[in-house]
Amino acid sequence: MTPDEAAAIGALQARGRLGIRLGLGRTRALLSSLGSPELALRGALIGGTNGKGSTQAMVASVLAAAGLRVGQTPKPHLVSYRERIVVSGAPIAPADFAALVAEVVGVADTITRRHGAPTEFEALTCAALLWFARSAVDVAVVEVGMGGRLDATNAWDGGVAAITNVALDHMEYLGDSVTAIAREKAAIIKRGDVAVTGTDGEALGVVRRRTRRMGVPLDVTPPLAVLGMDRSGTTVAHPDLGELRLGLLGRHQAANAAVALGTLRALQDAGIAQVPESAIRSGLAQTRWPGRLELLPLSTTGDLDVLLDGAHNVAGTDALATAVGELRPHLAPGPVTLLLGILVDKEVTRMIDALRSSAALRGARVIATTVPSTPRAMDPAALAAVWGPDARSVVDVDDALDAGLDLARTLHGPLIVCGSLYLVGHVRGRLMGDQP
Repeated sequence: MTPDEAAAIGALQARGRLGIRLGLGRTRALLSSLGSPELALRGALIGGTNGKGSTQAMVASVLAAAGLRVGQTPKPHLVSYRERIVVSGAPIAPADFAALVAEVVGVADTITRRHGAPTEFEALTCAALLWFARSAVDVAVVEVGMGGRLDATNAWDGGVAAITNVALDHMEYLGDSVTAIAREKAAIIKRGDVAVTGTDGEALGVVRRRTRRMGVPLDVTPPLAVLGMDRSGTTVAHPDLGELRLGLLGRHQAANAAVALGTLRALQDAGIAQVPESAIRSGLAQTRWPGRLELLPLSTTGDLDVLLDGAHNVAGTDALATAVGELRPHLAPGPVTLLLGILVDKEVTRMIDALRSSAALRGARVIATTVPSTPRAMDPAALAAVWGPDARSVVDVDDALDAGLDLARTLHGPLIVCGSLYLVGHVRGRLMGDQP
């Protein structure tokens, strides 16, 4: 890392100490001071409780396969902050990142007196939109951070709004019911948009009411049928396109793929992007989403299967439990070793119950550890106690990883790392280096 990049990261992390402060005033003021770059961008804003990252990855991959220049804002990053600003599949270069952040932070300081200090996430959001405008992207695919109504990304309207699903998460900020959270997420739908959703039940009712108030057409996309899964991806069936291959693992990707295809149709209906069927097929098959049910290449771990998944809430661990059951025949045959770290403000007991429900994880050797890079990490001993007497705790995350790798090799079984994207990012960085 260059000194300039380190200084940029330091400036961002200093703003991270401001905490989470929802609201659009600071972001709008900062964008205005930067010359309103968001006005030059069209594309899709993708929200939801789970799956929005996978959905944006599929949408962007298909658009790229169609020959379009695409800007993406994956979040959170796993190894490097530069992963948050992606053009044509590549993170922003270190020198460009350092200069861009220095510029945005400098402008942010000029609006602080009147509007308050922009947070780390607000500064990064504005930096990404500025970079996309300067890079002349054809389509921006922007992932919402938290909620929607007051999330910094909602200062931008690209013409298409997609909501994957709604579940209970971040309840201290978004509300204590699915209906309340759905209202926050549905607020990304604005007049003049084309809207897509994979929600159902009461959440779908909220989204429908929002689209009616805004006079916006809504495409409701039920999950695709799952035909099968192996080590390299998932096969699904589409009612019009027939069999499709997804480069992502997990039955839940059938729902995300349906929203992704709906988003691509919406981009076409909005006059933003035309995508041929050949690009849909190749783009979906080539989609990669690091750290989310990612089976690491064998070259990085010798003969050991390492499965990474940032499942960080109950819906995520439910999906992981199901996926592990289906993947188990394709993984190393010995007992599973599970490296687990969870944030203290999550529904820890329910997350663990979801994992323990998987027959493939019964008898797993469990190592609970500290989630790095956050003060919200649950104490490993307390986490192990929630799992039960067959779990042990290792405080240092690197020691825990070494213990997990050694145990998995001894048992000739897979190592599964899950519970937090902070943990997954740290492990991935150790095993693969600074790779997006």
